[in-house]
Amino acid sequence: MIAERLAARLRRRGIHYAWVVAAVTFAAMLTTSAALGLPGALMQPLSREFGWSATELSSIFATRFALFGLLGPFAGAVLLRHGLSRVMAFAAAVIGSSLVLGIFMRDLTQAFVLWGVVLGFGTGLTAMVLGATVANRWFVQRRGLVLGLLAGSTATGQLLFLPLATWLIDQHGWRWALVPVVAATAVVVVLVLTFMRDKPADLGLKPYGADAQTVAAAAAPIADWRLPFRTLSEASRVPAFWVLAATFFICGLSTNGLIQTHFISLCGDRGLGPVPAASVLSMMGVFDLVGTTVSGYLSDRFDSRKLLFWYYGLRGLSLIWLPYTDFTLTGLSLFAMFYGLDWIATVPPTVKLSAQHFGPERAALVFGWVFAAHQLGAATAAFGGGWSRAVMNSYSPALTAAGAACLLAAGAILLMRSHHSAIAPHPARP
Repeated sequence: MIAERLAARLRRRGIHYAWVVAAVTFAAMLTTSAALGLPGALMQPLSREFGWSATELSSIFATRFALFGLLGPFAGAVLLRHGLSRVMAFAAAVIGSSLVLGIFMRDLTQAFVLWGVVLGFGTGLTAMVLGATVANRWFVQRRGLVLGLLAGSTATGQLLFLPLATWLIDQHGWRWALVPVVAATAVVVVLVLTFMRDKPADLGLKPYGADAQTVAAAAAPIADWRLPFRTLSEASRVPAFWVLAATFFICGLSTNGLIQTHFISLCGDRGLGPVPAASVLSMMGVFDLVGTTVSGYLSDRFDSRKLLFWYYGLRGLSLIWLPYTDFTLTGLSLFAMFYGLDWIATVPPTVKLSAQHFGPERAALVFGWVFAAHQLGAATAAFGGGWSRAVMNSYSPALTAAGAACLLAAGAILLMRSHHSAIAPHPARP
């Protein structure tokens, strides 16, 4: 097998195969992010062609975000039962198919089913829970760094695909903008089936950084459809869970639900074309990739609560300031740098706090529910932003509300106390 031969060759050169797994996972999550963010660039062309209002389109995008998050806990159980490679390949195929079929849609119901339900389902299987699972399963050392890199795939997806998509929309129409993402999903299927493996033992390896003195991780719990609900029932008795869920709800409210979905339309209202607006989003992507990677590095060394205090606080101030930039090149560039460094930087510390409070063997499943709260926040902002524009003729109220919520999150995260393994593990798989 190709993976086995590559693992042996890398081992002779002192390179652990975990980095190959991380790279393939990065590609899969990048493609998921591109597919999830692409409809934001399509809002105006879809409205022009079909006459759909901002509120109607926002309801579709809100459904997609909600499913993307609500499937997270169940994606953790599916990954346990069916393995990484099968789930990742299936999810990429579903994402690509939903985009291809979207070329032929003609009414709002078809758009809701394809880009609300089906796309939400496909992307939900490869949500942030996948990154947490890979990092916890394949890495002992550099876990925070890997989480930062995988979380940064969201930024890279914007960086690579959004400017190209807006250019294709401008030159050839919105249907051509789907082609690069569809092609990327096909490439991901091939990479996953060729190189992805479920766990290090499949290649006769230990996780990266493990040695003879490393305590073996607890066995994975038995994967059944009741497991996510049992996990939620037990985690909900721990106050730390509610702090993490509430602050991550605000994280989604202030990032992909608001800025990723509405930024191009917001700039259009201020006289900035879609291609320059997408370029600003890409600039945010560059800084977010840097910021999230550095956040992973910092979360290995500093108190995650203090990191999150600064991340939420600074993000809130940047959102409150955005309407006052006058949308000049200088103002938007400063916002892109300031906000971009902070976009997904919250993920590595939040995953680390989940592991600290609920144990590493439960971290992915608990984080799945925390991430569900994140995407419910994103869905709220996706719909609320469209409602604000339609009813109040401005995005400013939505931006101010999201900024104020971030300041509340900054204070709330400091309520958590240092604690470990608040719930006991379930019986392991025999």
